[in-house]
Amino acid sequence: MNYFGILEAAYRDLLRNKMRSLLTVLGITIGIAAVICVVAIGKAGQDQVERQMSNLGDNYVWIEAGGRDINGVQTGTHTISSLTLADSIAIKNQVSLIKRISPNVAAATQVVYGNQNWHTIYRGVSPDYFDIKRWYPEQGAVFTDEDVENAAGVCVIGRTVRDQLFGSANPVGEVIRVDRLPCKVVAVLQPKGLSFSGQDQDDQIIMPYTTAQKKLKGTIWLDDIVGSAVSQASVKLAGQQAGAVLRDRHHLRPEEEDDFDIRSPEDIIQAQMAASRSLTMLLIAVASVSLVVGGIGIMNVMLVSVSERTREIGVRVAVGATEGAIQFQFLGESVMLSLVGGGAGVVAGIVGSFVIGNVLGWAMAISPLSIVVAAGFSIAVGVFFGYYPARKASMLNPIEALRYE
Repeated sequence: MNYFGILEAAYRDLLRNKMRSLLTVLGITIGIAAVICVVAIGKAGQDQVERQMSNLGDNYVWIEAGGRDINGVQTGTHTISSLTLADSIAIKNQVSLIKRISPNVAAATQVVYGNQNWHTIYRGVSPDYFDIKRWYPEQGAVFTDEDVENAAGVCVIGRTVRDQLFGSANPVGEVIRVDRLPCKVVAVLQPKGLSFSGQDQDDQIIMPYTTAQKKLKGTIWLDDIVGSAVSQASVKLAGQQAGAVLRDRHHLRPEEEDDFDIRSPEDIIQAQMAASRSLTMLLIAVASVSLVVGGIGIMNVMLVSVSERTREIGVRVAVGATEGAIQFQFLGESVMLSLVGGGAGVVAGIVGSFVIGNVLGWAMAISPLSIVVAAGFSIAVGVFFGYYPARKASMLNPIEALRYE
């Protein structure tokens, strides 16, 4: 059997009805392009969620002052003095699953440099905070344990604060005023972007917690204690053990509620990621419907073609064409339609993904697997929906076919 000759004949037959073939191809093109776009958008969304998770820090453990519900009253950080520096030290010494820990004191403030001023927040921490948050200087160097001991008037600023006060100039070594406190800028942090809650993480000033407590806030208690667990798997257990230490130190009876709150922002991000995956799968399923519709279009066109060429099929059978040759010809036409549609769909899907990425401001990455799957699916659609018309053509009675008008 001359397969190349049969395929060439199938190609010529498709060109006889250009508009019909084009419209049939369009259905497959739209389906393949939709699937590729949806997969690319879903992957970009998941990448963003993963970046947010990375921005949380190194196996982040977050303990906030104030319980969620104490004696029927909702409380939280800045409202109750339930955490102290001694609590932070006790957790570090008694919880082996926590490798780093930092006190945290924060409040809103006005900062001034020359004739520029900006409303932001200050955060008092220890040097370990930068490793906990995986947040490192772009310019200069962060303050030291000695600065903490001396309650030094030094600070590290985020990119947003630098841009507002200094523009593009290097601020390291300059003195700014944080509320009433002169503070020397020792470093500018690398840009970190938005937090999982949508806040600009670069819009803050970070200083020794002793400086924040003694010279700005006038308190001895902490708003939060943040730490790093030894591994991702041990984050929850480390939080539970830290909670047990705090309950013991605060002399809480079993029936009493915690006067602190162990937060799990990572759980929120994991839930976002799971929702993103589910939505992506749903959209892929919806996009796949258009592929099925395109396949039905191919079947319809091929059935019409068989009906229109019944007499031609009878002549071919009469001069010696086998059932296999007839079947292969019509199946070849079906696969050609789906392949052309699949190829055009891949191109349209890639272009469409990058256009959508530019509109949304997302970094789009086209999955090679999605292209391979899309191409394979287009062939499968051609074979599946083309088999019945091809089979019908090959089973025609040659005598009846020759009589067909």
